[in-house]
Amino acid sequence: MSRSKAYLDPSVEAELRARIRVVPDWPQQGVSFQDLTGLMADAVAFGLVIDAMNNALGPSPIDDVAGIEARGFPYGAALARARHAGFVTLRKPGKLPGEIHSVDYALEYGSTTLQVHAHALGRGRRVVLVDDVLATGGTAAAGVDLIRRTGADVVAVLLVMEIPGLGGRATLEALGVNVHAVLTA
Repeated sequence: MSRSKAYLDPSVEAELRARIRVVPDWPQQGVSFQDLTGLMADAVAFGLVIDAMNNALGPSPIDDVAGIEARGFPYGAALARARHAGFVTLRKPGKLPGEIHSVDYALEYGSTTLQVHAHALGRGRRVVLVDDVLATGGTAAAGVDLIRRTGADVVAVLLVMEIPGLGGRATLEALGVNVHAVLTA
């Protein structure tokens, strides 16, 4: 599995990091929330993140980008547009009508469920999964599982930020997927 990341020029990396706010003890004691909304609020920074994600994929052909609710949506949709690919949403429970695939999984501070329309993708589709932060890997692993349940193939998982040491990368690589992060915490 790829252990590479989309390396940035140091001045670009500094520009991106200046727009990230760390919120200690949120949503619970001991968790340091990486608030990336400043990256999306700045058009140049947002574009730099999307460019880095796109570059990490290289010439790999893809059909679709799947974004994890909610912060994976803006990054995923922008990447899909840049790659001329479709965009599929992986949602929280109760948001999708009709037949769905559903996966329950653990978070570092609780548990939840992720869902996708059963017809959203399909056999042989090449899909990139996008989310904002990789911590323990539970959410992204659930996303990989959902994509595969539709018959599609996961080309890579792209993230804005990875928090090393929490095991997320190893969890995803054990599933046989390539992992790329623009930044590390």
